[in-house]
Amino acid sequence: MRRSIYILPFLALTLLMGSCKIGKQYKQPELNLPDQVPGNQSPMDTATVSDIKWWELYSDSTLQSLIVEALDNNKDLLIASKRIEEFAAGKKMAFADLFPAIGIGIEGEREHDNDGGNNSRYNNTFEGKFSFGWEVDVWGKLRWANDKAKANFLQSIEFQRGVRMGIISEVAQRYFEISAAHQELSIVKRTIVARREGVRLARLRFQSGLTSETSLRQSEVELARTETLQPALEKQIGVLENELSLLLGKYPKEYAFGAFRAADVTTIELPVGLPSQLLQRRPDIRGAEQSLKAANAAVGIAFTSMFPSIKLTGSGGGESSDLSSFLKSPYWVIGGGLFGPVFNMGKNRANWKKSEIQYEQEVLSYQKTVLTAFKEVNNALLAYNKNKEIVEKRRRLAAAAQSYLELANLQYINGIISYIDVLDAQRGMLDAEIGLSNALRDS
Repeated sequence: MRRSIYILPFLALTLLMGSCKIGKQYKQPELNLPDQVPGNQSPMDTATVSDIKWWELYSDSTLQSLIVEALDNNKDLLIASKRIEEFAAGKKMAFADLFPAIGIGIEGEREHDNDGGNNSRYNNTFEGKFSFGWEVDVWGKLRWANDKAKANFLQSIEFQRGVRMGIISEVAQRYFEISAAHQELSIVKRTIVARREGVRLARLRFQSGLTSETSLRQSEVELARTETLQPALEKQIGVLENELSLLLGKYPKEYAFGAFRAADVTTIELPVGLPSQLLQRRPDIRGAEQSLKAANAAVGIAFTSMFPSIKLTGSGGGESSDLSSFLKSPYWVIGGGLFGPVFNMGKNRANWKKSEIQYEQEVLSYQKTVLTAFKEVNNALLAYNKNKEIVEKRRRLAAAAQSYLELANLQYINGIISYIDVLDAQRGMLDAEIGLSNALRDS
């Protein structure tokens, strides 16, 4: 049996100091946010864009099914979800470091001694023991590490939310781009049919001496120019469909949905007066602030690393040659140690200064993220309001171009104008229809 004990004179003081945490606590940087988004003069409403669900923004059933599929299978979103699990495990590890580590063990040994001849014997030894180790967090280094792990975990959640919102937006954008490209392709195909008929009529009139060869050749040029648009649009549709497949987590494929019509495009009225404080609910801003908190905690870790650390260790158990009685021979040991930097050419202080500079960089990055958010929201509201105006003007332009084309055809048949004027009207109609299609896509 053996029994030993090491009692540190400062053990009681160490335990009392365990609640100390030195270093600068996190404080949100001053942002001086405006009361409302620039260019929006309406009073603030309680409802905001942030409160609108994506299925309310996108009522198209086909688009809704694509978004649901993307949210289930998109690889970037799945990776972001795994990052949350990774940082959740890191948070648990950092929290566990605040507590003692305890272990147990059981050992058995049988030894045969032979001094020569028949003088031999067997010795049995059985031992059961436990051990513990604990770094007493006197200065708060472990708690700073726990704060950093917690901030990294929350940042990963905000990152995943940002990826999710981005995927919803990208799927909707690709869907409307593909639909608009199909619409533009149908316009081009219809125009090609009309141009071929125009070439046929121009040839007949040229052969009858009713028009010049110039008009015939001009009609052929316009037909050839329009025909070049078809393969370019088909290529564009294929590329967009491949991008959509990637968002859905699929291999490239063709999609059944085609062009949309102007009557199919519906929008909801967005609430005005977006409160500036709600911009802080954006995942990018919330994530940037968590990164800032993690950087502040890193400063605390670096600062407290310049102070000595105190570690306690202990073990105990029982030992006997008889398995049934080894607990009757207990022993225990407790000890502690003080470990601290003495001389390392200022490495720890330099590391502290480095972490402070990194924190200052994160402050600037956070402020830039907020400014970027205001710019994006302002651009989105500006585009939303102006796109409605653009669509209305494009509708009027398309209607005027249609009337002009009908009049030009009638005057050409009656010999009032040349076929060059008809071609100009057809070209204007094509441009007007494509412009309206693009405006509806962007609205």
